[in-house]
Amino acid sequence: MPNYIGSRAKISHSLVLYAVSSVESPVMASKDFTDPDVRARLHAQARGLGTGPGIYVMKDSGGEVLYVGKANSLRDRVGSYFLASTNLGPRKQPLLRSIADFEVIELESEWEALLAEARLIKDLRPKFNVMLTDGKSYPYLAITVKGDFPGVYVTRDPADPRYRGARIFGPFTSGRDIREAVDVMQRIFRFRTCHLDIEQDDPANRHFRPCLLYAIKQCTAPCGDRIAKDAYGEDIDRLLRFIGSQRSTVIRELKSGMAEASAAQRFEEAATLRDQLRAIERLGERAANQEEARAWQPEVTIFAHDPSSALRSLQRSLDVEEPIRCIEAIDIAHLGGTETVGSKVCFLDGRPFKEQYRRFRIKTAGNDDYASIREVVSRRYEDAGAGRERFPDVILIDGGQGQLSAALGAFAKMPEQPPLVIGLAKREELIWIQDRPVPLTLGRNNPGLKLCQAIRDEAHRFAQSYHHLLRRKRVLGD
Repeated sequence: MPNYIGSRAKISHSLVLYAVSSVESPVMASKDFTDPDVRARLHAQARGLGTGPGIYVMKDSGGEVLYVGKANSLRDRVGSYFLASTNLGPRKQPLLRSIADFEVIELESEWEALLAEARLIKDLRPKFNVMLTDGKSYPYLAITVKGDFPGVYVTRDPADPRYRGARIFGPFTSGRDIREAVDVMQRIFRFRTCHLDIEQDDPANRHFRPCLLYAIKQCTAPCGDRIAKDAYGEDIDRLLRFIGSQRSTVIRELKSGMAEASAAQRFEEAATLRDQLRAIERLGERAANQEEARAWQPEVTIFAHDPSSALRSLQRSLDVEEPIRCIEAIDIAHLGGTETVGSKVCFLDGRPFKEQYRRFRIKTAGNDDYASIREVVSRRYEDAGAGRERFPDVILIDGGQGQLSAALGAFAKMPEQPPLVIGLAKREELIWIQDRPVPLTLGRNNPGLKLCQAIRDEAHRFAQSYHHLLRRKRVLGD
């Protein structure tokens, strides 16, 4: 059995590595990894590892670090490198010919493994961790500690002027992993991820409508004057210390603060601290309970088997930089110009959020679909167009180029503009995108297209249900 140390090792900014291989194992200076004996020795050592999460470090015969990675199961992940059938792709395959030894650190959670991997990559700069396959630099986590209400962002360009003076963490090997980690942390510390300019004493804050993250308790909404600067700063400070592996210290402070607030009968503050404490303590169970943690509206049908994957696919197809979280869709329903209605449905993280569904009884347009769309757009987005609310990430209009043009005509009259407006035409299922003369054609099985179709169909269903309700009232006199 390999002589490794570091089970449940605590991580600090100056990491210490613990050797997995036995001290009696000679350094294989003259053998290549392709030698079956070398592969068999390393595979046998890997099979002696634990099945928990951690990080692993691949080294060559001279002890140089070649690659740093993380694993949900160290035994399975490290062992997979030493199978005869292993294929890491053209970029990493040469790594297999150079590995002579490896080291690991066992950790308590995937989250700690993610941070440990990032710090080691930053410190050691292994040659097989230099660039990602898409040619982009690694993602970083930026926390803008300056300003009244710091924000938390994932960026591939930490030198961006927007992040000057920010605390930078990384690099991370996976943009998907770090974004999921930010999502988890946001459920605990409720920081903002928007790029709004927010100042403590701005009177406009009192009239600003927070985005949906406030409604689902993932942000404390400093934009809407829902939290004071000092209280928000305490959450950011706890976040920074938590990332810096002071988890036990943060837990002790939360327990102490909760007891103090409860004794002083500040019950709302005590409840907030209690929720943060429970969320931190459940981090180790995140993988097993991931769907349960996201099921904040369980009675609603799920429209995609993997909403996160569908949103990433849509983001790539629409060529937008920021992750897509909130999508709203608009549809019109009528029968020969009677009982004309409009609907607005809202999807958050690929799931319907019915609290934000809205229906509109058209006042002026009759059977003119274009005029009806302009009316719904003007009424729904009046506050966002005036800067009193954030637009959703994507606004989807049920229809083709004509319907999209009608919506854009209404938006053009507003001082503020939405990030992206698209139209999804029936039958051809073409996606028309603002400012693009040619529609986007995606494969029928494209997950991003399928998500848009589901959202469009839900807007149509919601509009039709309201239209039928009004017709029944007119005919039956209900």
